Amino acid sequence: MKFGVLCVAFISCCLFGYSQQDTTLLTNLDTLSNRRTATEILDEVDSLLTLQDSLYIFNLFDSLLSNTVQVKQTSQMALRLAYNSNIVSTGRTIGIDKFGLSTGASYFHKSGFYADVSGYWSREYEPDYYMTIASAGYMISPVKRWSLLAEYSRFIYTDTSADVITPYTNNIGVTNFFNFKPLFLRLDYYFYFGEKNAHRIMPGIGLNLEKRKWHGIDRILFYPSTNILFGTEVITEYFPYSKTRLGILYRIRNDLPLYYTKDKTVFGDMNYSFTAPLSITLNNWNFLVSYTYNIPKALPGEDLGLTKSGYLSTTITRYVGFK
Repeated sequence: MKFGVLCVAFISCCLFGYSQQDTTLLTNLDTLSNRRTATEILDEVDSLLTLQDSLYIFNLFDSLLSNTVQVKQTSQMALRLAYNSNIVSTGRTIGIDKFGLSTGASYFHKSGFYADVSGYWSREYEPDYYMTIASAGYMISPVKRWSLLAEYSRFIYTDTSADVITPYTNNIGVTNFFNFKPLFLRLDYYFYFGEKNAHRIMPGIGLNLEKRKWHGIDRILFYPSTNILFGTEVITEYFPYSKTRLGILYRIRNDLPLYYTKDKTVFGDMNYSFTAPLSITLNNWNFLVSYTYNIPKALPGEDLGLTKSGYLSTTITRYVGFK
């Protein structure tokens, strides 16, 4: 239901209720004025719902850079299928208990350039196949302990109807890994843009616990980590045109708007995540299983109904080498 309808119904009850006081009316109006409409909130969250998380980038780096000689001599294609037990939005779970699937293909040239196309499916949406992401980037290890990835991504939404808000349709970013075995440090920066702009910064720390050539398995890697997500968001605030009973009644009877809006950009911590991934490599196959627990934080002025929750994700990847 639209915010305006809810607001009119609420005000009408206050105006004609016998026991309602002016101060209570104004207090409730002030509370409602700082909220975005439910439609805006859900549509903007939906527009960012992907099954991507930090595991894929890390696994990509790890798989290609763990054997430097092989990477320099051959290019590779990676075909993958992924499952996620819960839906996340820019790294924050939003309390939607629906699983999702994704599939993708990546080509990595031995020079460091790569391209990727991924598709996303969930029963939460109509249509079920709701997004395609096309990416291109460059990977490099300038020095022994530092790896760098620069990437551009384009978000292509299946539902392009006029009532669907898609504020972010592109992003560019840089991911840094600093490896001090068994410790690794990570620092990401991403800039989202389209109808709106947003910045995302994610520092992280973790451990690389590795076992090679064990019972026929080429490599087992357990790399638990913790990350903090910081970011900006444009918040729409609502302010009433009138704060008096008479003024509100006049605007209702003359079919005038009850409030006006102002946009402002806020910055803060958005999520704390704890991840426990296990990666198993066997010949040209990689199997990744991970559990992530998120503690999302609302930015000042946000009202998204965020909840603490965990989710399981699995990815199967097949690597094909090219000379």
